[in-house]
Amino acid sequence: MIAADKSRFQELLENLFRNAVEHAGAGATVTVGSLSDDTGLYIEDDGPGIAEPVRSEIFNHGYSTTADGTGYGLSIVSQIVEGHGWEIAVTTGSEGGARFEITW
Repeated sequence: MIAADKSRFQELLENLFRNAVEHAGAGATVTVGSLSDDTGLYIEDDGPGIAEPVRSEIFNHGYSTTADGTGYGLSIVSQIVEGHGWEIAVTTGSEGGARFEITW
């Protein structure tokens, strides 16, 4: 069970799913699961992934890799995670795409 504010957690998931579709494409596969030690969850896609040099920047307010992007989505995700006292990390997924790991 996840102890979270329902609407904020829903917004977190929506933003991560939207990010996958926008960057991995409409045909992207998104996988959600528990971390192996049951301390959180992961959300990963099978898109091109996030280059390691920019991983530290993607949660910054206003950061976007597209000309029409607002840079708010992942910033909001970070705020929701922090507001719940959790942590978030980005790494490479099992299919080479982006993998977000949220731990509590």
